[in-house]
Amino acid sequence: MFKFDMQIEQNFASFYHRESGKAVFVDSFDNEEFDVRVGTLRESEFVATVHAHNDNELNDKLYEVTARYL
Repeated sequence: MFKFDMQIEQNFASFYHRESGKAVFVDSFDNEEFDVRVGTLRESEFVATVHAHNDNELNDKLYEVTARYL
């Protein structure tokens, strides 16, 4: 299981999944709505926007929306 450790106060984070060779990129302008992309440094695709109000909720939702891509 891949573990995310993003904090809700962060505006941007990236995570590298060694087994699949893919990266997850997360960014937010308001720290409530987070856009999630999966791919490589050269090419990534938008997979979802998640809404979260605390760190645990954010990390759980990141896992949920990226699990099938990694």
